[in-house]
Amino acid sequence: MARFSKEELRAQYGVELPDLVGPDLRLLFVGINPGLWTAAVQTHFAHPVNRFYPALLAAGILTTPVDPSAGMTDADRRAFTDRGLGITNLVAGATARADELSTEELRAGGERLTRFVAEHRPAVVAVLGITAYRSAFGARTAVAGRQPEPLGGAELWVVPNPSGLNAHETVASLAVAYGEVARAAGVIG
Repeated sequence: MARFSKEELRAQYGVELPDLVGPDLRLLFVGINPGLWTAAVQTHFAHPVNRFYPALLAAGILTTPVDPSAGMTDADRRAFTDRGLGITNLVAGATARADELSTEELRAGGERLTRFVAEHRPAVVAVLGITAYRSAFGARTAVAGRQPEPLGGAELWVVPNPSGLNAHETVASLAVAYGEVARAAGVIG
């Protein structure tokens, strides 16, 4: 696992990382924005306490473990996209915490996501985090789960955020939520 000083992490503010998508995208996971560790290793959901990859493995969405904290390998990325999975973010620039983002940044991210989905055409879009979803789409009363309106032709879901800061979720509860969207997308049976 990589190790970074506070100064090295602070230098990651605003750094972006590329979307992870392949040609046969079926399920698009949408993070809020990259964290500083994620920006440093250029791998989505890379912080060592983030439960994204362990939850995907527990749900059967991934078949081999991924240790992203040092950065995904090219083989990890290929295996991910070969399963029809992809990752993007509402906001591209890294921050230490998602609550550092403004409503305007999140709204602009919602507009960008709509264009992204229209271009890449996944079957299912899963936004990770209800608070960010509400801000990005002006849906103040939205609840987690499948949303009543599609996004760019895709089924739209809101599922729990895997950040270690989201303390009331566990790998097991995240696996249940992520498994539901993966079944809806036809990634798992």
